[in-house]
Amino acid sequence: MRILSIETSCDETAIAIVEAAGDEQAAQFRVLGNALISQIDIHKEYGGVFPALAKREHAKNLVPILEAALEEAEMLREDTQAWSEETRDKIAAILSREPGLAEAFFDFVGECEPPAIDAIAVTAGPGLEPALWVGVNFARALSLAWQKPVVAVNHMEGHIMAALASRNDSEKSDFKNSKKSDFLESSVTDRLGIKDVKMPVLALLISGGHTELVLMENWLEYKLVGRTLDDAVGEAFDKVARMLGLPYPGGPEVSRLAEQLRESESVKSDFKMHSRSLTSGFALPRPMINDATCNFSFSGLKTAVLTLLKKNPEMSNQEKQHIAHEFENAVTEVLWKKTERALEDSGAQTLVIGGGVSANTHIRRFFRERLDTTCPAVEFRIPSAALSTDNAIMIALAGFYRARREEFSADLIANGNRSLS
Repeated sequence: MRILSIETSCDETAIAIVEAAGDEQAAQFRVLGNALISQIDIHKEYGGVFPALAKREHAKNLVPILEAALEEAEMLREDTQAWSEETRDKIAAILSREPGLAEAFFDFVGECEPPAIDAIAVTAGPGLEPALWVGVNFARALSLAWQKPVVAVNHMEGHIMAALASRNDSEKSDFKNSKKSDFLESSVTDRLGIKDVKMPVLALLISGGHTELVLMENWLEYKLVGRTLDDAVGEAFDKVARMLGLPYPGGPEVSRLAEQLRESESVKSDFKMHSRSLTSGFALPRPMINDATCNFSFSGLKTAVLTLLKKNPEMSNQEKQHIAHEFENAVTEVLWKKTERALEDSGAQTLVIGGGVSANTHIRRFFRERLDTTCPAVEFRIPSAALSTDNAIMIALAGFYRARREEFSADLIANGNRSLS
């Protein structure tokens, strides 16, 4: 089965073409084409993603990255399409809310042979609803033009599948950098597999918009175990970064400062004492860490940083390193404590971490160390750095399993608050 997938949930516009085979016990995937454009540089001046601007950029980028993905997959062939007037009018109506997209669609798709794909998968939520609608409508238009069914994919399920997927190192990548355009991602292996998944699976999903623990006892069936009651962990990272005067996106900048301090000689001797503040003046709370539930709260931690900075308005770079270090330690310890409780309560045999914050070096290292020590029987799966952030490959992986069940969408809509459970 060949899946063309579309991702526009936030500030990355991405399209991938993935060839998939197998079933829930063992599936293999080959990435034929993978194109992505990030909007980070555009949103920097706003200190975060500006939805209306993200929407506009998605509309501008979709056709060029579709062309790039098709070219990489060697599926780009010229052939003028003889659509009926009725079909053209329907496509134009679907794309009418995105200025310029209908014209670009007709100019390109109308002059290309329909690719040999079996289904289209698109992120239908959660995410920024204006951005989601661009991808959803683009998928609807392609479905009509190519007469292919569409699968609505939950963005968070995509993150789970990306975490479960492992690289097939027995196969060498066929990607050649010389063939790639500026849109194509060269850091992603072209062969992946999902197999030997031990149930139940507990997923810790951490991103700019989500912090939740989800249990999968049966394949593609989810139960919410815990969630944030206020800020998502990625949102907390970004807000603390702004307080410290760090550039957007702030999460990696906070982590960079924290790692600088860990690498210093003063920290190496005390590295394993994760919960100890380096100086008594920078101790931060661990919100809800002893609460009996698996829920999270990061608003109080963020406020504690703000209060600290108000009392100490002139901070040296070393002092900022201390704050970043203590903040990241606090976040990581809370995430682990809640996850450990959920593992005990659920009896999960596999732990996955997904979402953009899963790329955090300290979180990855801390969880691996703690699992080895306290839960050695639990299998740990985490995505490669390239698959941790928003991408279309993960949407294709999730789309494959839904397409196998013929869960196609006749009335496709975008839902910014779409839930897994």
